[in-house]
Formats: sequence, structure tokens, C-alpha cells
Amino acid sequence: MNPAFDAAAIRERAEVAVTAALEAGREAARFRRDSNPGTLTVENKGLQDFVTIADRNAEQALRDGLLSRFPGDMFMGEESGGRSGEGGTWVVDPIDGTTNYIRGFRHWAVSIAFVAAGKVEIGVVYDATEDKVFHAVRGGGAFKDGIPVHAAATADPANALVILGHSRKTSFDDHLALSRRLHERGMDYRRMGAAAIDLVRVAEGAADLYYERHLNAWDMLAGALIAEEAGAVVAMPPVDRLLAQGGPVIAYSPGLAGEFAFILDIEGL
Repeated sequence: MNPAFDAAAIRERAEVAVTAALEAGREAARFRRDSNPGTLTVENKGLQDFVTIADRNAEQALRDGLLSRFPGDMFMGEESGGRSGEGGTWVVDPIDGTTNYIRGFRHWAVSIAFVAAGKVEIGVVYDATEDKVFHAVRGGGAFKDGIPVHAAATADPANALVILGHSRKTSFDDHLALSRRLHERGMDYRRMGAAAIDLVRVAEGAADLYYERHLNAWDMLAGALIAEEAGAVVAMPPVDRLLAQGGPVIAYSPGLAGEFAFILDIEGL
């Protein structure tokens, strides 16, 4: 851990982040519920990437809430940008799964990670589906509304449920080939469109694998720590590289390690 952040400093930040995620998530849900369809002004920012009024409002609230308490920290958000620093950096996606959010499909999240010295020290994810908050502090386990969660003990691939993400920045043919391979091993699979939620589904044992070949750091860092602290096997590139250019992530139940090792080989992880 960065010497500037002892256990008490990390714990304090985690508590503030949990409250901030809950407040931002509930406000975004209220805004979506109360808005007329026409008020959700959508600007096309590129493939699979949309921004709404709610996105901007949520990110500003998170920025203000976190930095008012910890003014020396840096902030990197999906909408407003920012950069990481030598101290600690908040890496935030105000609404992960924006397209789901716009359409009223409640598989979306607020994702908050705190990074120090190249490691994710805190992960917080607001789950809009259940109006609950997952969180983890490195070395302290993973929790859902304060109750410990654990990765599944699945060992038989025929009983496995996997979640696959897909970015248009990567090959769809490769995605289809992977889907076919998992199908042939008897696994059922989904594509849900919100990485932070998909990762916490692995953390709580509802799914046995989440894999996507390219994500931005704010999509994955919080959920990846929560999954790791819940006992899942998690692999991704170094955090500094992810902050700069994004990359792949895989999280899976340890009893199925032999089934998913080939994915690690594909990514060189």
C-alpha cells in the first residue's frame, strides 16, 4: 500500500465511496424514473458509447463529494476525463451500462475505484437492479450491503453460467468462436452490457465467468477488486496500463480454472 494511505485512510475513503455510490445511483434511478423519454438527451460519442444528462450529473456529484472530503486526491471520470497522480486517484464510471439505463433495462451500475501506487485499494459498485452496494478493500474481503459474498464453488462446466462482454473495438469472429467453445463444453452464457455488474455477479457466485477483451479502466477496476476479494480468479493487465489505454479482464470461479486457462493464454495474462 502507498505509505501515504494507511489502513484508517483507506477505510475512511471506502466508507465515503459507499455512501457516494448509493446516493448517486439512487438519484440516477430517480431521474430515469421521473423523466419523460425526450428529456434523456443522448449524444452519440462513438460505437457503444452514449452520454446522458444523468451521466454528467452523477459524475459531477461524485467528483464533488469525493474531492470535498479528500481534496488532495486525483479524479478520473468517464465523462469529464482527468488523470491519475502519484498519490491516490478515484477512477469513476457514473453510469456503467448507459445504453441499458437509457432503455430502462436496470442492469447498470455506479462504479468507483480508488487506486494508489499502481494497485486498486478500494472497489465500490452500486447495483441498480437490487438497489444495493458491493464494496471491497484490498485484503479485507468483499461485501454486498455489508454482508460477505463469495465466488461460486462450481466445478462442473455443465453447471456453469458465464457472462461475455464484447467491444466493437475487438473481433466479433473471435467472440463467436469463444461462445461456441463454451457452448460445446455445456456452459450457458449471457451478454448483459455492464461490466461492473457482470463482475460483481461473479463475486456473489451468481455467475462463474466474466470476460471481455477490451474495457476502459473505469468500467472494470472496482468490480475486479470485488471479485478478487470474493475469491474469484482475476487477471488483467497492470493498472497503469489500463488507466492509459484499457484492456481485457477475466474473472472466474476457482473450481473452473482448467476450463478458462485458454483465455489467459489468448490474452497473454
